[in-house]
Amino acid sequence: MDMLIVAFARILDLAFNIYIFIVIARALISWVSPDPYNPIVRFLHSATDPVLYKLRSLIPFLRAGTFDFSPIVLLLLLSVAQQFIITFLMRLAHG
Repeated sequence: MDMLIVAFARILDLAFNIYIFIVIARALISWVSPDPYNPIVRFLHSATDPVLYKLRSLIPFLRAGTFDFSPIVLLLLLSVAQQFIITFLMRLAHG
């Protein structure tokens, strides 16, 4: 059972890391004028827009003029959640 929890924690950690890289890529492409029909751009938008829209609706001051702080806040929230959840699962597995 302990190995199952450790394996789940590692998979979850990998999923967090992949999503963090997706958010970073989304933030980077927002600095240029990407082709909205590009499949990669569409994937990045579809993977991040629902979470970013929800975050913006909860905290409306994340947009300051033309600068959008929501990806930065999302990255911080993801990092904190990742550390908390993975640490909890590892401690649970190791008793």
